[in-house]
Amino acid sequence: MTVEQDTGAANAVLLTGRVAADPEERVLPSGDRLWTCRVIVPRADVRVLASGRKGPSVDVVDLAGWSARVRRSMRGWRAGDVVGVEGALRRRFYRAGGQTASRMEVEVTTARVLRRAVNG
Repeated sequence: MTVEQDTGAANAVLLTGRVAADPEERVLPSGDRLWTCRVIVPRADVRVLASGRKGPSVDVVDLAGWSARVRRSMRGWRAGDVVGVEGALRRRFYRAGGQTASRMEVEVTTARVLRRAVNG
């Protein structure tokens, strides 16, 4: 029996949020292409901190689209669009300034626009 079978553990992310800025295409040194962006996701509950101030009311989440289908979808997004994504949380390692760095992001497997931003 695996840990997943024993505990019901899964790495599955489902987010609905607002695109913070127009997505960007990145070409990695390997030649791989991906689209990246950030979404702003409201929190369901706002915590009161020990200081008496309210905690953050939103989370900002990095997205990475690797598959051709997801890249095509993300390419059409604009800042302010409300989008729905499914995927998995990933920790990606990369070299920056001669050092190894990492970041957490959602590797998107399904992406769709739920509502277009109002231009005005």
